[in-house]
Amino acid sequence: MKTKNKILSKALELFNDKGYNNITTRHIAAELHMSAGNLHYHFKHSEDIVKVLFSELTLKMDELLNKMKKKENKTLEDLYRFTYSTCEIFYSFRFIFINFIDILNQNPDIESKYEGINFSRKEEFQLIFSGLQKNHIFQKDVPHFIIEGLVEQVFIIADNWLTHNRLILKLNQEEAVQHYTLLQMNLFYPLLNKEQQKLYEQHYIR
Repeated sequence: MKTKNKILSKALELFNDKGYNNITTRHIAAELHMSAGNLHYHFKHSEDIVKVLFSELTLKMDELLNKMKKKENKTLEDLYRFTYSTCEIFYSFRFIFINFIDILNQNPDIESKYEGINFSRKEEFQLIFSGLQKNHIFQKDVPHFIIEGLVEQVFIIADNWLTHNRLILKLNQEEAVQHYTLLQMNLFYPLLNKEQQKLYEQHYIR
């Protein structure tokens, strides 16, 4: 593994475990048994590391969304796997969401990127949900404003469930991903047609 990738991997681990505000480049260098100067050759500040990690998170979500959008005959299981995989990715970068406000305050570039991503993601999710209507998973007569509201509800949960888990439920990774996947999936239940609601109850309600 290249030195730069080692730094990113260790930084992600430390940020997730100790918290973004508690870790400096010196901490990361010490964990890797390298000099601070060597680390600063690759990244001058911790903010520079976070920018790259945020880009990695964005790329992983882009890949997941593109895969979902390309599916012509989307199923309820596809929606579940997509939601589950999203939760897994978010958990892997959980420090970003738990320390989101601090990160945005210290990284104006990330704030600008997030605003753009948020806008494009809404359009992508609406396309996915429209595809689920065409494939007879969602009811066809769902008003457009409900779909728009659903997208925003999904975003609110997705951006904040890690903080909720840390403060309230304190579930481990596997339990948390399963719990919050189902919590988000429950938002879709009223929009499913009757047949899909029965499938949902049989396969996902525990």
